[in-house]
Amino acid sequence: MPTRDPRADQALALLRVVMGIGVVAQGWQKFFQMGIPGVTGFFTQIGAPFPALAAPFVATLELAGGAALIAGLFARPIAFLLVCDMLGAITLVHVKSGFFVPGGIEFVMTLAAGAAAIAVGGAGTLSADRALAARKSRAWLS
Repeated sequence: MPTRDPRADQALALLRVVMGIGVVAQGWQKFFQMGIPGVTGFFTQIGAPFPALAAPFVATLELAGGAALIAGLFARPIAFLLVCDMLGAITLVHVKSGFFVPGGIEFVMTLAAGAAAIAVGGAGTLSADRALAARKSRAWLS
């Protein structure tokens, strides 16, 4: 079996941390600047399905999920959910404004691509997921 290039794990860690910071900032904005009632109203206005449920779910996914992504904890499932979140944001909000920031898909598409890379590639060895797997493996062997 070929050995894994440590640079790939460093790249995954860098991607996770930068993505996580961006996503945490989005969740922070939803909780502490817009507030959940404001996010619910916005989701209602753009036609998001089940806005009263989607608003706290998305805000929590972005805030807590982004923090977990930074640590590399549950990275694959969180990254998958973030891909869905970003695709929803592209479809419901950003596509109407074209490609470029501030309103276009450029930033959100980049977050979606980064999340997809993590969902496929995993958290890498520099992550809480790997540390937990190693701990579980050692416990199983004991």
